[in-house]
Amino acid sequence: MTSFAEIRAAFAQQAQACDALGSPFMVRLMQVLQARLAPGTVVADRVLNWPGPVGPEAASVPLRLAGALHALVLSGNAPDLAAQYPPNAPTDDALWGAVQTALETHSAFLNRWLDTAPQTNEVRRAAALVPVLHLLAAATEHPIDLIELGCSGGLNLRCDQFRVQAGQTSYGPADSPVQLTPEWSGPCPPAVALSIASRTGVDLNPLDPALPEDALRLRAYLWPDQPDRMARTQAAIALAQRWPARLKRADAIAALPGLLEPTPGRTRVVFHTVAWQYFPPEAQARGAQTLAQAGAAATSDSPLARISMEWDSGRGAALVLTLWPSGKTTPLGRVDFHGQWLEWTGPTAL
Repeated sequence: MTSFAEIRAAFAQQAQACDALGSPFMVRLMQVLQARLAPGTVVADRVLNWPGPVGPEAASVPLRLAGALHALVLSGNAPDLAAQYPPNAPTDDALWGAVQTALETHSAFLNRWLDTAPQTNEVRRAAALVPVLHLLAAATEHPIDLIELGCSGGLNLRCDQFRVQAGQTSYGPADSPVQLTPEWSGPCPPAVALSIASRTGVDLNPLDPALPEDALRLRAYLWPDQPDRMARTQAAIALAQRWPARLKRADAIAALPGLLEPTPGRTRVVFHTVAWQYFPPEAQARGAQTLAQAGAAATSDSPLARISMEWDSGRGAALVLTLWPSGKTTPLGRVDFHGQWLEWTGPTAL
């Protein structure tokens, strides 16, 4: 069982991460919970007696609790708690008082949200994905079968419908309701004709953006003092309802072999953004082996690509492309976990 000290350290670690990602409110909430969460309610007792690792590299318990509280605010069922959330700026005492009341009076709601891991669907990560898709489209000249591992609500499976401004290069429809303007450094792959033939996502708990409860979950794990993220996600949810995707409820690695059947004249693109790192080591090994085996059977008429955007102990996440049949792996650069900036250091043509 995790000790109280480990729980409090996890809240402190999450506060630092929220600070780095520009959310002063989340920093305060994490610090208040770190200092004041105590036994005595169903939810607090569960958090403080969590049976395994609780940090962001494991169960992400601090974010589970923060998402549960935000969902309660967004549901409209806790006006006293909502009054302490942005744009308001309460004292720590007022914020904790409202949180404590919520823990006491909405325990069933909050406890249910603790059952599952946080599910963000950070739309700005598409700012890294879209240029790579254009890079691949130029190289293979085939329509793309897009496959996402750990897709959550699959919003980024519709990334070709987003507008991305990367330096002086623009990708996607100019009138898209989702406009991404990352701080870009380095060259850009040229924009080319991009055709997405199919969209498939796999997740242990896939979310359907058309369902109100699932849409609430997609919004709840966004941070309350970042209204631009809320508006962008809402726009992406609306796009998802217009551009269908197939979402499978399954273990992503177990399902992977069945997703990689080649289609002549198509490029299969498997991508994952801050998801692979949460798969168990054994699953990661099986997934890499599955991709390598499928890659060994790839041809120029049915190529296979893997786009990885994952943490590797450096600044932000590493953006890496592997393309078969050559099997060549190409580092492309680094990207902020929320897609706010991107440093492109790779080639602009393959």
